Amino acid sequence: MNFYDVLDVLGLICLLLGAMLCVAAAIGLLRFPDLLTRMHAGTKPQILGVILVMLGVGLRTRSGLDVGMLVLITLFQMLTIPAAAHMVGRAGFRTGQIAPTDIHLGRREHDQSPDHH
Repeated sequence: MNFYDVLDVLGLICLLLGAMLCVAAAIGLLRFPDLLTRMHAGTKPQILGVILVMLGVGLRTRSGLDVGMLVLITLFQMLTIPAAAHMVGRAGFRTGQIAPTDIHLGRREHDQSPDHH
């Protein structure tokens, strides 16, 4: 087994793992009950799945121009998927599909004092 065969096997493994993550994201979009959990399922495994698929394709093609395009595609996906999820969540909150009690804003400034109970 030479070096290129090892790269092909690694590329195949990345492709399979990325495809499984993308399928898991799709199943989560169908199965989860509310907007916030669907949004999580559609973004977290999806971006890692896209990265792994692009890495797998890059390991298999090994052409400089192709790898450059795959890097650009990955960067654009990494920039747009979180921004789109933010906008979907914001629209869901503004239209009343997300209850304010479902959102945890973290600790407030006055809650962090040690003598506050």
